[in-house]
Amino acid sequence: MTIEIMLIFTVFFPLLMAPVSYLIGRYNKHARNWFAILVTVLVMGAALSLLNQNGTLTLENICGLGLSFDASGIHGVLACLCAFIWMMTTIFSDEYFAHYRNRNRYYFFMLASLGATLGVFLSADLFTTFVFFEIMSFTSFVLVIHDESDTALKAAKTYLAVAVVGGLVTLMGIFMVYHQCQTLFYNELIGAVDTVADPGLLMISGILVLTGFAAKAGMFPLHIWLPEAHPAAPAPASALLSCILTKSGVFGVIMLSCGMFLHNADWGMMILILGVITMVLGAVLAVFSINLKRTLACSSLSQIGFITVAIGMQCLLGEHNTLAAQGTMLHILNHGLLKLVLFMAAGVVYMNLHELDLNKIRGYGKHKKLLMFIFLMGVLGICGIPLWNGYISKTLIHESIVEMIAMSQGSSMLFFKGVEMLFLFAGGLTIAYMTKLFVALFVESNADQKKMDQAKSMNKVSGAVLLIAALILPILGMFPHQSMDAIAAMTLGSMNAHAGEAVAYFSLTNLKGALISIVIGAVVYFGFVRTWLMSKQADGSSVYVDRWPAWLNLENGVYRPLLLHVLPFIGALVSRVIASIPEWLIKLSRRFIFNQENGVVIPPEDDKITIAALDPDKAQSINLAKSLVLFGLGMTIAMLYLIF
Repeated sequence: MTIEIMLIFTVFFPLLMAPVSYLIGRYNKHARNWFAILVTVLVMGAALSLLNQNGTLTLENICGLGLSFDASGIHGVLACLCAFIWMMTTIFSDEYFAHYRNRNRYYFFMLASLGATLGVFLSADLFTTFVFFEIMSFTSFVLVIHDESDTALKAAKTYLAVAVVGGLVTLMGIFMVYHQCQTLFYNELIGAVDTVADPGLLMISGILVLTGFAAKAGMFPLHIWLPEAHPAAPAPASALLSCILTKSGVFGVIMLSCGMFLHNADWGMMILILGVITMVLGAVLAVFSINLKRTLACSSLSQIGFITVAIGMQCLLGEHNTLAAQGTMLHILNHGLLKLVLFMAAGVVYMNLHELDLNKIRGYGKHKKLLMFIFLMGVLGICGIPLWNGYISKTLIHESIVEMIAMSQGSSMLFFKGVEMLFLFAGGLTIAYMTKLFVALFVESNADQKKMDQAKSMNKVSGAVLLIAALILPILGMFPHQSMDAIAAMTLGSMNAHAGEAVAYFSLTNLKGALISIVIGAVVYFGFVRTWLMSKQADGSSVYVDRWPAWLNLENGVYRPLLLHVLPFIGALVSRVIASIPEWLIKLSRRFIFNQENGVVIPPEDDKITIAALDPDKAQSINLAKSLVLFGLGMTIAMLYLIF
């Protein structure tokens, strides 16, 4: 089959099979599960056929501008990563959801999300990316809300709010980019920006487009959904959110940074600063967390920061961006594979204990050797320990920072040395919080250790899936030149980077960076986690305590009051003022033109607007869902007006 046919199949086949899986599930649950697995296996095969290919496809007149797809470079690699992780989590889902309700709904939206996500990764222009990005946001929302608990409902509302607002801001930016550049194709934007009359306006347009991508990636300050949605979603969905859906946002950031803003130092500095904050903030939150999946979620936030730092370094290094480009791609790959292992292992814990609190699950894996080995592979990989895959990508990113320090002088050199220190510090925090998880699960004993030992683990199929995923991690780390360097080389052209010389990953210079992080991690774990973040009980035992200040919550302290109270009040006030303009025009005309003194004409008032404007207590009753519906309705009317 031709590349064009395979592109269509890869994107649209899972979308079309989603309702088929639902219908099958109405009659036979096991047949539906195996059908979903078969779909993901076929999609995996199709994605592999696109690897290292240069085919493109445009479907004219769809959504006005048409849909365009590209299999080359980074597109094909990310499609393969997406398909592989989806296939593994779908196989694991068979056991995980054995006693769940609403499984038909889960499989329907899981397959729909797969097609939408592949549409994002294989998109050749901003418009196609946006279309599938929005489809993905709404289909994955159902995965987050699946449990329908109060926690899941709250997390899903936050996820949807961030996705909708971010998407609308991105759409506004896309309009502006198209107006200035007359194209949205990634391979054409590089040349088109040179003809833009107002670079400042282009920067504003880029920031608007970046907003939606940064929100999905979980970059600060739009990260608020990530620590909430991951623990609330079922473990397979958490793996997809962490491993893949966040990478759809990262993909957008890469295409902007390596296309429209190629070698733009101002843009690179902005991305770098956001990356550093995200990297350190996520690691700090993970250190304080005492919930297994929340810790992994905050870890994902931190690792997204590592990737964002690498993207920023690409812009700042200019023509010398090879190391940063390799680090960007390989840390995307490694983080996806690492979190696949860790979140599925966390799923094994939850499906047997239905608990995530470290104090309640401690000791669960003490005598479960296979699960211990699998989790240990993920821990060593994400900590950047030599001979595991995470070490390779972190070394490349670190070396890109060192290269920037060598090219700088004066205050710039001091700034980038500070970035390097924070990079190594965040690596040390990673070691501290992952050590905390491993020790709690596999070393410490529970108050009722007999119950933990008797708790089930996983069946043979799930065990095989986790073991295969875990073994990939050291294999990639031990043979980086034969594996990861080859993968990175496929994507350099997409990021406008040139092939460089092979890196001596295990040289003393590069090993020194890992050693510094290990020392920092040991100090933080023994000097902070085991002391201040643990509390002695009357019986002499110690428990993990959550000492993170409740008031340091960006969502509850800023975003929810802003969306639920401040903006509705301002909107109601503006509406009331606008509604009063005719009243005042009539009054003024009667007094100064017709010379009448009949008083003020009071038009009929809208009770809802009046209540929202004048009664703050009732304004608080407007919930987020209603606000989003009204907001979406207004935008729909505006879009229909613009289109027709």
